[in-house]
Amino acid sequence: MAGDPVPMLMRMAAHPLRWALLTELARSDRRVRELVAAVGEPQNLVSYHLRLLRSSGLVDMRRSNFDGRDSYYHLDLMRCATAFGNAAAALHPALTAAQHKWPAGKSVLFLCTGNSARSPIAEALLHHRSDGRVHVASAGSRPKPSMHPNTARVLREDYGIDLGGRQPKSIDALDRRRFDLVITLCDKVREFPRGYGSAALTHWSLPDPSTAAETDRATYPEFRRVAKEIDTRIGFLTL
Repeated sequence: MAGDPVPMLMRMAAHPLRWALLTELARSDRRVRELVAAVGEPQNLVSYHLRLLRSSGLVDMRRSNFDGRDSYYHLDLMRCATAFGNAAAALHPALTAAQHKWPAGKSVLFLCTGNSARSPIAEALLHHRSDGRVHVASAGSRPKPSMHPNTARVLREDYGIDLGGRQPKSIDALDRRRFDLVITLCDKVREFPRGYGSAALTHWSLPDPSTAAETDRATYPEFRRVAKEIDTRIGFLTL
């Protein structure tokens, strides 16, 4: 019917600058100045459209866990997926998303500072989701002496994954390995980059769950929240 409302996603994405911001954030979490450089528009205009995207729920913002004066913008992937689904259903009820297929033989490296929480969680979840079709590794720029106990716990209790005797390792140990994609999960690692050969680079700005509270018991809810966000992002990862 001519009077049917235009879906929220279409209203937001129809503007060329907002679409450019969405597609840029689909590649990686970005700071405002990086988005300004990517789309070639003034900062006040970019900030205005980011506010609209945040008010729609398609984009969210998180303070940098390295420099709290800075912020990273990222897509709310589940909200975007719902919005795309609603838009498709509004156009034709038979339109459905294609099933995710993991390509065999691709290699992914997850990086954070200590390799004791975020990056080993991501490594385990991608290996599990892809049924081992994707070659996955993780490492840290300054690896901790041992894995955080809540890392193994959240993988075991929420995802049925046994981490075994996995220990943190240094990125230096992977210098000779080639990766198709390198994903940094820590703002500090991302803001002090090193060379990764021909690998594509993506950043997911995630807080360190181990610093959320003083005791392991108190940090566990944050481990569950961060693991859930990592699992969601992996579910939408394309290789």
